[in-house]
Amino acid sequence: MSPPIAESPLSIAQCANLALTWEVTALKPGNVHRGADFDDLVFPDFLTVAALTAPIYDAAPSRPIGDTVLDAVRKARQACETNVNLGSALLLAPLAATPRGEPLADGVRRLLDRLTPDDSRKVYEAIRLAQPGGLGAAAEHDVAGPAPDDLLVAMRAAADRDLVAAQYANGFADVLGVVAPAIAAALAGGLRLNDAIVWTSVQLMSRWPDSLIARKCGVEIARSAQARAAKALALGPPGNDAYYDALGDLDFWLRSAGRRRNPGTTADLVAAGLFALLRDGIIKAPYRW
Repeated sequence: MSPPIAESPLSIAQCANLALTWEVTALKPGNVHRGADFDDLVFPDFLTVAALTAPIYDAAPSRPIGDTVLDAVRKARQACETNVNLGSALLLAPLAATPRGEPLADGVRRLLDRLTPDDSRKVYEAIRLAQPGGLGAAAEHDVAGPAPDDLLVAMRAAADRDLVAAQYANGFADVLGVVAPAIAAALAGGLRLNDAIVWTSVQLMSRWPDSLIARKCGVEIARSAQARAAKALALGPPGNDAYYDALGDLDFWLRSAGRRRNPGTTADLVAAGLFALLRDGIIKAPYRW
């Protein structure tokens, strides 16, 4: 039996807005944050999209998952000329759709099992609209072609090369069983929120090669990023000067190729983990930044 869900005073919209805002504000290596932008993607873009899409997630429990994903991406593209939120939309939509009071692990699996051909078509439309970097062509279920009737078939086929697709294939086991617990453990250990988010992000980079880096630069570069993250992690925990120096080196290396080494999938997983913790009242706002 799943444990009872804690009461949270936050609405689903507030949980989504805070999760997306906190994730992008934290000083994570290689990503946009409050101290670093890319030429075509800047910190205010993420804040804008977080605010604009929050009401869409609030309505998610009463709407199909495909509608939520597509509407969130459409709203983002109205505000920004580049992809800001495809990964986070794909992850937040099933989490936000799970009714309050129902454990996320149970609710997400139930909802994924009920995906329809229309959900699949709308998710494919959202992917084409977002135009994520490094997507390329796939041997089967290519997003440039017709959507399969069963979205999970396509997600399972992509799971070994895309961590977001893997969540659909494994019932969000990584978000709920690895990411959210890692953030919660870091906070319980006394880290402030920024350090907890960064520490978790580096843990995830060291655990899995980032999907976005692999798509843009190849698996070997993604594995090099993974090894560099592991090196920084070995010098932690936060508070150690050697750890912060290693984070700086990692950040410099990730940014040295522009956006090509941006660990964007890792960032999306962190946002989903934060949402789960806020939704279940494990993190309560305001929080020590």
